[in-house]
Amino acid sequence: MRRTAMQRPAVLTVTLPGATEVRMAVEAEVRRRGWPVAGAPADADLLVVCGAPEPGGAEWLDGIQRSMPEPVVRIVVREAGQVAHVLDMACRGLADGAVTPGQADAGDQQETVVGEPGGHAHGGQHGHGDHAAHTGHEGHENHQPDDHAAHMDHMDHEDHAGHMDHMGHDMHAMGEVAGLPMAERGDDRDELRLDQLHVPIGPGLTDWPTGLILRLTLQGDVVQGVEVDHLPVPSGLRLPFWDEPWLRAARGEEVTRGSAARRRCAAHLDSVGRLLAVVGWDDAAARCRRLRDELLSGASREGISGDLRGALRKVERSRTLRWTVAGLGELPSSRARAVGATGPALAADGDAYDRLLMWLGEIGRGLDGLDDERPLTPDELTGPRGRLDGEQPPSQALLDILPELLTGAEFACARVIVASLDPDIEELALATVSGAAHV
Repeated sequence: MRRTAMQRPAVLTVTLPGATEVRMAVEAEVRRRGWPVAGAPADADLLVVCGAPEPGGAEWLDGIQRSMPEPVVRIVVREAGQVAHVLDMACRGLADGAVTPGQADAGDQQETVVGEPGGHAHGGQHGHGDHAAHTGHEGHENHQPDDHAAHMDHMDHEDHAGHMDHMGHDMHAMGEVAGLPMAERGDDRDELRLDQLHVPIGPGLTDWPTGLILRLTLQGDVVQGVEVDHLPVPSGLRLPFWDEPWLRAARGEEVTRGSAARRRCAAHLDSVGRLLAVVGWDDAAARCRRLRDELLSGASREGISGDLRGALRKVERSRTLRWTVAGLGELPSSRARAVGATGPALAADGDAYDRLLMWLGEIGRGLDGLDDERPLTPDELTGPRGRLDGEQPPSQALLDILPELLTGAEFACARVIVASLDPDIEELALATVSGAAHV
């Protein structure tokens, strides 16, 4: 028997571009209820999709759902205000063992797709060859972390360790790609002839930038080639959530500097939480996300400063964390500037650890301005990831540099590098010409 009457279902959350606010509402409500968060479909009871998929674009979600044990409920949440109600209905449906879409439908604000015992998801009779947007693969052997990553197994008590093994598991377990091409032969760094495997990861991977898709060419444990793609950005996207204060000010709306500082701090806490989760610091990641939500809910500087500074100090002082991520994804400022980076990735002038420290520093400095009621001027157009008035959105530069940083990296370290850049696909709505970077 699964969890008692499904009172505490394990939740797997997948977010689509344009649904950042919905994702955070789901995370906050799941945390409030004390429900466990699943790291892979096989561990989940409830699939929560934040944002509405494009028509005909849900095949990869069907693949994730098929890899979940039955009975399973899949819900699509379009509005943050609907989260609590929809989770209540989904929980009741799981307790009953099976529901129909009509039973779980909470109205026009969301739709529900439900898998019944012994059957596939409604509306999901698609094959398993939808490889372009799946989250992992099953044809690859289970990679073991290299010596650098395996050190996570020896993390001290304060770091509690999710281990790099967990990170590697996530990269394989989220979904399946049965239609991978046969392995090809190619020369590796040691001039040996090894199989080349073409592996798509994203967009539904846990603790992964929303909507990002990477297609990797692997030889052994080494990334030999990268193509960067992403899910479509909704044409009706109002404003990228994390950039909203600066873009509203540029339109002439009244925005305080304090609200902009609050949004910047929350954005960086979101990124830090993702990076910490990837390296197995689940408790610290959860703390960052809780503080992120408190900031967005209007917590005062006096009310949150002590807890937030304590969280920052713990991360900054961990030698184990530094050892784990230092040296990954080296990005000198000269190279960052050449691809158009303008934010923390440029200022960090270094590796994944330097970018983490840059986020922490900006959070600490931003705390002092949380209650600043002075108006944000229209020319202050630097969001959490960089300048918003340049020739391209800040995250486009982060996407463009990914192939260079990932090629030659160990497979187990790829997620750390991606998380240390944390591109925001929603920002691509700011570009006059949309599309993906291909290498």
